[in-house]
Amino acid sequence: MSTPLRATMISIIVVLVLVIAATIYVIATRPQAPDPAGAEGALPGTRNNTHVLDQAGPDAPTLVEFLDFECEACGAVYPAIEQVREQYDGKINYAFRYFPIPSHVNSMNAALAVEAAAQQGQAEEMYDMMFQSQSGWGDQQVDHSDLFRTFAEGMGLDMAAYDAAVADPATRERIEEDSVDGQSMGVSGTPTFFLDGERLELTQLSDLTDALDRAIGD
Repeated sequence: MSTPLRATMISIIVVLVLVIAATIYVIATRPQAPDPAGAEGALPGTRNNTHVLDQAGPDAPTLVEFLDFECEACGAVYPAIEQVREQYDGKINYAFRYFPIPSHVNSMNAALAVEAAAQQGQAEEMYDMMFQSQSGWGDQQVDHSDLFRTFAEGMGLDMAAYDAAVADPATRERIEEDSVDGQSMGVSGTPTFFLDGERLELTQLSDLTDALDRAIGD
């Protein structure tokens, strides 16, 4: 190989090595993007932004309920779930996720109100309010957003922040994110329960408590 050709080849190799080294450096030092708010959560069947109302730690069984605040069945089972939460306090994690049914006029409005309250640290208070008052506004063809706003006022929320959250498309997207997850997990109606990521088929309350007892005993 002639001297000029050898020099050219060496130059090309040096350039390639430098390019590869620079690429590796850029990749290695590139700031890592933060996990999105909706990334998979630490508890089975949840995301990082899922509202966990009862926390017993990552090693405890996790009960997740996909619900619709206007759903009559969800309203009917609400007292039983409150009983279960009290009975298993400190032993299980309990979280709820949104699954508004499109045919219910106020299911999304109610979810928006709950999520707006959650942004001010009062998810559970609005969750309770929705179910405790459901008989007065559910299954109606009238928009009850104004009523839900009075709930927020009664709870002492910052109303400017509440109104902004309800109107923010990101709040609706947050709720729809739960619905999409639910559909991918096989949810087609409400309420639907998952225990440690496995869907439960329940016909009576004892089915749930038996499943929880087994999970706690494992």
